[in-house]
Amino acid sequence: MRFPADAPSAGRSVVLQLRVRRFACRNSECTCRTFVEQIPGLTRRHGQRTERLRATPASVGLALAGRAGARLAPALGVCVSRSTVLRLVDALPEPEVPAPRVVGVCCEYATRKGRHYGTVLVDVEARRPVDLLPDREGSSPAAWLADQPGVEVVCRDRTPFFAEGTTAGAPQAVQVADRWHLWHNLSEATEQSVAQHRRCLRALVPTVPVPAPEAVPAADSHGSPRPRGHRFADRTRDRHAAVHAPLTAGHSRRSVQRQLGMTYRTVKQLAGAAMPEELFTGQWQNRPSVLDDYKPYLDDRWSEGCTNAWKL
Repeated sequence: MRFPADAPSAGRSVVLQLRVRRFACRNSECTCRTFVEQIPGLTRRHGQRTERLRATPASVGLALAGRAGARLAPALGVCVSRSTVLRLVDALPEPEVPAPRVVGVCCEYATRKGRHYGTVLVDVEARRPVDLLPDREGSSPAAWLADQPGVEVVCRDRTPFFAEGTTAGAPQAVQVADRWHLWHNLSEATEQSVAQHRRCLRALVPTVPVPAPEAVPAADSHGSPRPRGHRFADRTRDRHAAVHAPLTAGHSRRSVQRQLGMTYRTVKQLAGAAMPEELFTGQWQNRPSVLDDYKPYLDDRWSEGCTNAWKL
């Protein structure tokens, strides 16, 4: 008697009771002494599930992989772990894939990031992978392409070992660049060209008369080191006014701290200053810089297209 689990019916689990025959082997040298009869399409050797029940989590695993497939399987009436889902997917037979005509060998995958990389071979016309190579050496694509005489076009990037492997394995195939690398190379060339001719582009921009700005005093009557409109100075003035307004109304500093969401030290510092200009310390002064003597040279280099800070 065998009791394989079957797919659920109307929300109830189903267990079959099968009476099968058991055969004995008379060969004393055989490792298996008995053999149990299998029913085609229903049972298999050492199987605890029917073929129909195996197909359900295997299909879910193909779509969602292990963890997500194991979470969805109970909704279908099947309780399996993620390891079982992956094992059922791994036991599926390899699908019959027709020989590709256009192969892409420009994709890579990492078995260990920064250490070990392999190559993905893609059927460009069907838009699906066809094989995984264990490394990025030119000999691996060459050996694979040599076994595929029907390959007519090889789509690759500018990597030297891909070019060598393609030439050795499929000399009859036409080698082309894929769409992504074409756009990537075009964007890089355009960016470099624009950076090298920035002065020419700037000369083509029509000059529009700009109205003269209103004269703003460099410092107000309270001795502010920055004119109105400086973002740090304006922010300090706003915070100073926001703290002094409730203090004038009779609120305590702790109350102002809770209302404005500031630390007590910040409220104390702003409350202790009668005017916001007293808080303008040396970090806003026009201190000399070690780059002052070289700023014209740096501006010229930047205009010529050198935008790398390390090179500058």
